[in-house]
Amino acid sequence: MKDIAIADVRTFVLVGHNGSGKTTLVDAILFRTGVNDRLGLVSAKSSMADFTEEEKERGFTIYTKPFNAVYKTAAGRKIQMAFVDTPGVPDFYGQVLLGTSVVESALVVVDATSGIQVGASRGWKRCEALGMPRAVVVTGLDKENADFGKVLTEIRAAWGDRCIPITIPVAGGVAEVLTGEVPATAKEAVEGYRLALMEAAAESDDQLLEKYLGGEALSPDELMRGARGAFLAGKLVPVFACSPLKEIGIVELLEGIAWLFPSPLDRPMKDAEGRPIDPQGPFCGFVWRTVNDPFMGQLTFMRVAAGQATADQELWNATKGEKERISGFLEVNGKKQTAWTECRAGDLVAMAKLKRTGLGDVLLAAPGDAPVFPKFEFPMPVYSLAVRGRAPQDEDKIGTALQRLAEEDPTIQVRRDEDTHETILSGLGDMHLAVAVDRMKRRQNVEALTSIPKVPYKETVTGTGEGHYKHKKQTGGRGQYAEVYLRVTRLPPGETEWFEDAVVGGVIPGNFMPAVQKGLVEGMKSGTVAGYPVVNVKVTVYDGSYHEVDSSEIAFKIAAARAFKDGMSKAKPVLLEPIMQVRIFVPDQFLGDVTGDINHRRGRIMGMGSEGGMQVITAEVPMAELFMYAAELRSMTGGRGSFEMAFSRYEIVPSNVAQKVIAEAAKTKQEEEE
Repeated sequence: MKDIAIADVRTFVLVGHNGSGKTTLVDAILFRTGVNDRLGLVSAKSSMADFTEEEKERGFTIYTKPFNAVYKTAAGRKIQMAFVDTPGVPDFYGQVLLGTSVVESALVVVDATSGIQVGASRGWKRCEALGMPRAVVVTGLDKENADFGKVLTEIRAAWGDRCIPITIPVAGGVAEVLTGEVPATAKEAVEGYRLALMEAAAESDDQLLEKYLGGEALSPDELMRGARGAFLAGKLVPVFACSPLKEIGIVELLEGIAWLFPSPLDRPMKDAEGRPIDPQGPFCGFVWRTVNDPFMGQLTFMRVAAGQATADQELWNATKGEKERISGFLEVNGKKQTAWTECRAGDLVAMAKLKRTGLGDVLLAAPGDAPVFPKFEFPMPVYSLAVRGRAPQDEDKIGTALQRLAEEDPTIQVRRDEDTHETILSGLGDMHLAVAVDRMKRRQNVEALTSIPKVPYKETVTGTGEGHYKHKKQTGGRGQYAEVYLRVTRLPPGETEWFEDAVVGGVIPGNFMPAVQKGLVEGMKSGTVAGYPVVNVKVTVYDGSYHEVDSSEIAFKIAAARAFKDGMSKAKPVLLEPIMQVRIFVPDQFLGDVTGDINHRRGRIMGMGSEGGMQVITAEVPMAELFMYAAELRSMTGGRGSFEMAFSRYEIVPSNVAQKVIAEAAKTKQEEEE
């Protein structure tokens, strides 16, 4: 908005746990600033923030969304606020990573009855890693059993004494610590907060500190200037009290944002090397989200890092090295979209139907040196589903729909498992994928069948086996003949050469040896234990025979494959299963339950520690035991536990488990043959 100076722009993100009141707070801000003509309610499905059908049905935020509002302060100053609402459900943490990457500051929302939960803790850690100034908002003070003092104590214990109240609840509203009237019962505590605020303000500025230590009182302007300096330096975390549903404390919060929070001039965006990008330099925009809007088509969301651009301007996609015609810019507030003729540093805008521009791309006014922004580092998927169409002809539609899902949500991964021949959809939890599958059906009219993926077992040998097969077939004309003797053994660790030609005397001519290798590769696709691919074996071909007329490549290919099966069956074959390395984050009170459950899943606990107020368990667990773990851990810990995992290695399956896998494989094979 060109009539508001960049110094009066405030960009911030709201983070917190699901149910802490983030979205209700967003709706209250939108109503108070006149963006909405009524107070939207999540419970009534009238929220301006949670407006998608998926969010209305489930009653919580799923997608990160930007909003724009103008607030006129008590002093008559116009402040442009560009802010982002993020999900609090751990399954959608990738959206939090996107939203926090394009703003200058953060509001960490904590419920007055529940206190600090995992969503708030993860949001805090994310902002801390970015060095982002942040404030805490305690919501839900109108709820039964709400206790601001108790929650404040918890906040200060977790995040330090730099967390100092700016407003506190009083009968009928909130009072400002520095200037407000407070009840006699709260005066002693408030005096302590005032003193702490004055000290934080003084310590941010040498002149103020000298004055303060000299016993002189700081003026209101000096206090505000000093407190803002402390906030920008991360030495002050203001705590605000509010009840969004009753619109209590909202004005005081907005005044605090206007007073304390940085503008793009105070805290410009930085490149991957940590160098600030001058907001007043040439135009530079960063694409942080793409969406398939059911009405507008493809929407590309951009944070303007520097300069300004106008509608119908041709921008240069520095990432792709191509031009992109921009028809215009959109201010997006929920479903409400307003056309802008220009955008400038600090703006969060959307652009419709761009052809070449995607997530992470950098747009410039003209070709030239473009800053390289830090790459998004998303958590690895922890939950997967096998996806297929209802009919074979649906597979192409399913593939296109899955690709669109992955383009919109970078925490979704789609791959084809060559071992199990399944299309695998992976994400951050069962709710994450349930929403993704629902979105395919709702927006793209594609209905998918889902199931738990098959475990990509493999087979190997633990001993040595001699194999032999003579392929001899006479059909009236030219026959088929080939004979192969071989030895199958375990491939030594670190060795990569799996095939050895030890034939002497020309009993198998050299021109047939490539066919022998092809036959062995074919034979390894299906082992002798349960029909799974064979790995880590060495095959030595040492003898055989041929016929000058009847021998052929196909004959030696068949003979080698069957000789391999014979040799492998005698080499003490075993079944292998993938083992995952898992890091599980749980509160103290659930530690015993979770460790016991890991042992029940055939897991091995490798270590324990603490991180960010949570217990961290490092373990190795078979993949077969983890397909439903995201939902089960959430149930076990009341939604407060989370985990991450990565592939570690393959290991021999215990005999009792292997028997079940072998029986299931035999049953499946029989059903397929029937």
